Amino acid sequence: MDSSAQDRPYWTRESDELINAFGSGAGGLTAAQAKERLAQLGANSIEDTARTGAVRLLLRQFESPLVLILVFAAAVSMLLQQWVDAAIVVAIVLGSSLLGFYQENRASQAVEALKRRLALTCRVVREGVEQVVPVASVVPGDIVLLSAGNLIPADGLVLDAADFLVSEAAMTGESFPVEKRPGMVAADAPISARTNAVFLGASVRSGTARVLAVKTGRQSEFGAIAARLRGRPEETDFARGVRRFGYLLIRVMVLIVLFVLTVNLLLDRPVAESLLFAVALAVGLSPELLPAIITVTLSAGAKAMSERGVIVRRLEAIENLGSMDVFCTDKTGTLTEGTVVLHDAVDADGRHSDEVLQFAFLNASFETGIENPIDAAVIAKGEATNLTISGYSKIDEIPYDFTRRLLTIVVEVSGDPSQRLIITKGAFDNVLMACTSVSRGGATVELDENLREELARFPMARGAKGYRVLAIATREAGVKSDYTRDDEAGMTLRGFLVFEDPPKAEAKKTISDLAALGIGIKVISGDNRFVTAHIAQVVGLNPAGILTGDEIAKLNDEALYNLAARTDLFVEVDPQQKERIIRALQRTGHSVGYLGDGINDAPALHVADVGISVEQAVDVARESADIILLNRDLDVLRSGIEEGRRTFANTLKYISITTSANFGNMVSMALATPLLPYLPLSAKQILLNNFLSDMPSIAISSDNADPEQIATPQRWSIRDIQRFMVVFGLISSCFDIVTFATLLFVFHASETTFQTSWFMISLLTELGVVLVLRTRKPAWRSRPSSLLFWSTIVVSSATLTIPYLGTLAEVFDFVPLSAMQMGTAILIIAAYLAATEIAKQRLFRPRTKQ
Repeated sequence: MDSSAQDRPYWTRESDELINAFGSGAGGLTAAQAKERLAQLGANSIEDTARTGAVRLLLRQFESPLVLILVFAAAVSMLLQQWVDAAIVVAIVLGSSLLGFYQENRASQAVEALKRRLALTCRVVREGVEQVVPVASVVPGDIVLLSAGNLIPADGLVLDAADFLVSEAAMTGESFPVEKRPGMVAADAPISARTNAVFLGASVRSGTARVLAVKTGRQSEFGAIAARLRGRPEETDFARGVRRFGYLLIRVMVLIVLFVLTVNLLLDRPVAESLLFAVALAVGLSPELLPAIITVTLSAGAKAMSERGVIVRRLEAIENLGSMDVFCTDKTGTLTEGTVVLHDAVDADGRHSDEVLQFAFLNASFETGIENPIDAAVIAKGEATNLTISGYSKIDEIPYDFTRRLLTIVVEVSGDPSQRLIITKGAFDNVLMACTSVSRGGATVELDENLREELARFPMARGAKGYRVLAIATREAGVKSDYTRDDEAGMTLRGFLVFEDPPKAEAKKTISDLAALGIGIKVISGDNRFVTAHIAQVVGLNPAGILTGDEIAKLNDEALYNLAARTDLFVEVDPQQKERIIRALQRTGHSVGYLGDGINDAPALHVADVGISVEQAVDVARESADIILLNRDLDVLRSGIEEGRRTFANTLKYISITTSANFGNMVSMALATPLLPYLPLSAKQILLNNFLSDMPSIAISSDNADPEQIATPQRWSIRDIQRFMVVFGLISSCFDIVTFATLLFVFHASETTFQTSWFMISLLTELGVVLVLRTRKPAWRSRPSSLLFWSTIVVSSATLTIPYLGTLAEVFDFVPLSAMQMGTAILIIAAYLAATEIAKQRLFRPRTKQ
């Protein structure tokens, strides 16, 4: 690549000069050139791919404050030359970290595989041949072919363009698309004024273009902005819940640790031993595998969802999918078959008209902007009736946009400049506003209010039967070099196009199934109010609750907040109004999902709690979404929601159960410390207890969920977790006190016997209570997953055998128990599990009735 390619701003240079400087030539780069530049400059990405590397993932295991506490404990042991204790702590640190790394690495690989499946591609010209390549492999010098719906893969210079409108809101903040054309721009022009340049991350709204890629990845304008603004992404509801949970743990931990440390020092116990015990308490209270558990559980959920045809692009979206209580969607392809057919072309009196079909065929055939099913249906109908564009040539196009809702083509007849015709197709109301006359009975009649009202009855009547109606208008055009939106005036209404897209046979049942899951359905559509109301009624939605785009435009935000929740159908809306509707629903406390696949859906997808798109969607919609459906089928979404709720339920199981068990044990030790002549457990025994109890917890990600757990949307509730922790933690502490009293006053246990007995009882109760508290049903009526069940059995068996394993028992200061002591321990464990089951039924009884 010629160094001069970077000497002057590329938007100030001739395209041929820049192409030569990059060595592209007319046929683009060669494969060898592209490979060499990719190796030299790196992948076309602004993300730090090293973050997901195995080494980085391993190091991340040691970033947790809980692990740092353990490292501190090991350092204290070494300073005091307690080599065995130090070795045990180090072993537990390594064991926990390696276990977390193994699980997270597997999960990360699975997620990356899903992401690769959805990796963006683009069209480039290399060695004179058009090719489809991954966006990440685009390099400076590539000639990129762009069309409506594409995300722009690099900063570049426009070589040629046809009606090329680009949305640069992410770069400039300008919400309206801007037209891009070849040419040169002054060196000091701001981004918004560089009309000959496009930028990575922008999206194509209409038209086509060839672009020379100049800057990729972090060298692009978007990459530079991302580097300056790189920081913590916006906190999700799930992440916020984890953070608040962490604050709860810290408060409890500080109180207990300070209390225990103070009591030990007041009792003149050794400082080092007391410090290690306090540190072990802190670690014991905290579920140090929580980050790994969350990642593994969410990743397992993502993998399970992918098998059902739901691809998760961002893991945190699983929680949002599970908590979603309002689902917004367009009707086309979701509630309807998505196969648009032109039913008829009629004149202004409602009679079939070949002339109107010919006008529509010319408009659709010459359109080069957004590919859409409407034009495809018109072309299919025209070809079936042997229509042709022969004798007509395209002069210009005024592309469709979502404000005007019109598409205009200027054609010339038989090469005669004096016979130019403007043909406009679009929404009935918008076309009628552009018309001053109507063609009726072979004559042109001036439009008055009465005639306008009469014409408006046709789309209303057809719409009430489920047909979509567009209007066609024409006028003669004078010779000029460029036609603009101002030319869409003074037109003659020619007739109507009547389309049909029948409702899906299964849509009514699926909507009923979603309602049973506690999810309200709202249709947000740019389509006609009458068509949308008809479809809604057929599939079981309320057609009476309706708001139009015009009505929404007159509402302030507060008024929209009040109406949005009570409205089922939002019709004739533009993209900005879709975004307003989503925000209004969120403002009233709803967790909102939005399904969209078009260019105009991107803003709503971005602001929704969970953005949902389909595999066949345009690039900008797929990149704005959190969830991708491989099939545009609401039943696929329903199964994804159920899987999302199961995943979230399993995450909360681990947090609630482990925290309550650990809390109970820590309270017990805090109470026992001032009353016992020795520590109830040594620091190394606490750490071993915590490590062994965490091992089966990994299996919670595979656990089954009761139907009741997925029947309603789920949200984080720190208050519920706190209540769960206190209630079941204190039940555990009560039985611990019974255990202490039995060991001291019945068996007159020595220090080693006491510690061995209570180690086994506390660990086995923690393992057993998982099987009790994992469900709100009676434990025997809900079957755990095989992995959870058998991992619990294995660790329980290991717990029972550790005191009898000689050297290992000596390392941890364990001693064998007598048959009477072992039998008493088992009896206490059984009584504790029974009491927990009874308390669970009482605690959750009100919720079961709701």
